[in-house]
Amino acid sequence: MKLYPIQTGNFKLDGGAMFGVVPKSIWQRSNPADENNMCSWAMRCLLIEDGNRLILVDTGMGNKQSEKFFGYYYLFGDASLDGELAKLGFHRDDITDVFLTHLHFDHCGGAISWNKDKTTLEPAFKNAKFWSNDLHWKWATEPNPREKASFLKENIIPIQESGQLNMIQRVQSRVSWENLFDVQFVDGHTESQMLPMINYQGKKIVFMADLLPSTGHIPLPYVMGYDTRPLITIEEKETFLKEAADKEYILFLEHDFESECCTLENTEKGVRLKEKGQLADFFGK
Repeated sequence: MKLYPIQTGNFKLDGGAMFGVVPKSIWQRSNPADENNMCSWAMRCLLIEDGNRLILVDTGMGNKQSEKFFGYYYLFGDASLDGELAKLGFHRDDITDVFLTHLHFDHCGGAISWNKDKTTLEPAFKNAKFWSNDLHWKWATEPNPREKASFLKENIIPIQESGQLNMIQRVQSRVSWENLFDVQFVDGHTESQMLPMINYQGKKIVFMADLLPSTGHIPLPYVMGYDTRPLITIEEKETFLKEAADKEYILFLEHDFESECCTLENTEKGVRLKEKGQLADFFGK
C-alpha cells in the first residue's frame, strides 16, 4: 500500500463559524484571520494505492460552480486534483473508488463535473465506484434547513443517476470496508460521517474529515458552528482523540492549512497536540 496526500486547492471561511463559541482572541493564536475575519483552509484529500485499487478519499470542491459561488469562498493557490494526480503519474480515469466521508460541497464537489459541451453533469471519475452510506445519503438528499446550503443536488444526484453509487452498511459504529481499512462513523458534524482508519507501515492513519478539521480544533470546546449536533461532536472528540493519543494514531487533517498530519498526547489539560507535519515526516524516523 502507498498513500499520497492530494491538495485540491485552498479556500477561506469565517473564523467565528469555524470555532463556534470560542472567542477570536483565543482561536486566532492558532488560526490567524485576515481583515475580513477569514481564515485559510486546505481541501486535502488522500489517494490510496493498493494493488489494482486506486482509492480517492474525498474530492475537494471541484470547479463546476459559478463564479458567484466561488466568490463566497475565496479560492486561492495553484493546486488542483488533476495536477496533483499528474505529478504522481495518475489520471482521474485510473481511480477505481471514490470514498466520500460526507456530502458537503467542499468534500464531494469534485466528484461531479460538466461534460465537454457543458450541457450535462456527469461523474468526474468514469471508472470508479462511489461510496457513501444509506443514513447519510438520506440525510443529504432530504436536507435540514441548517445544512441545505452545503448539500448541493448537482454534487449528489448525478452520482446516483450514473449507476456508480455504492452504499456502506452501518451495522455498528466501526465497520470494515472492502478488507482494506476500517470506517469509524460519527454524527456530530453531520449524520453518519465516515472516517477511514488505515493500517500503513505498522502505524494507523485516520482521515479525520470534519471531526477534527485542523490542529486548532483539538481542545474539546473548539467545535465548528457548522456542526449540527455540537454536544455530540464534543463527546465523539473526547472518546476518539483519547483513543488516538493512547494508541499513537497519526491523524490526517483535511482542512489544516499548514500541516497534513498530527499526533496527540494526554496532558493534565486533556488531549493536546504532540507533533504536526507532513505525512512523510512520521515515517522513516
